[in-house]
Amino acid sequence: MNDKPEVWQGTLALMVLKTLEGAGSLHGYGIARQIERTSADLLSVNYGTLYPALLKLQQEGYITSEWGLSESNRKAKFYQLTRAGRKQMHKETEEWEQMTAIVARFLSPKEGMA
Repeated sequence: MNDKPEVWQGTLALMVLKTLEGAGSLHGYGIARQIERTSADLLSVNYGTLYPALLKLQQEGYITSEWGLSESNRKAKFYQLTRAGRKQMHKETEEWEQMTAIVARFLSPKEGMA
């Protein structure tokens, strides 16, 4: 049984975009492993949600894909960030930072709040 939490709904797309920004081109398994490594292996990526998210990002024009060979010489689909994807990533990053700042207001005790 896996005790690691899964990626929160709504954050996977942003994590994929940020991962591709830093890594360039990766296949699905590589994206999942990089997300897990970036989280210091505190998160677990569910492949049943990753591949539909990749398909959706591709349909939205935020990533492109092409077939190539993986490190183990197997055929794999490699994904890359597009210009529209970079723009979307910046937009979602700003929204995420704004929302976490709002939530932090509720989690941090303030003097004089009743």
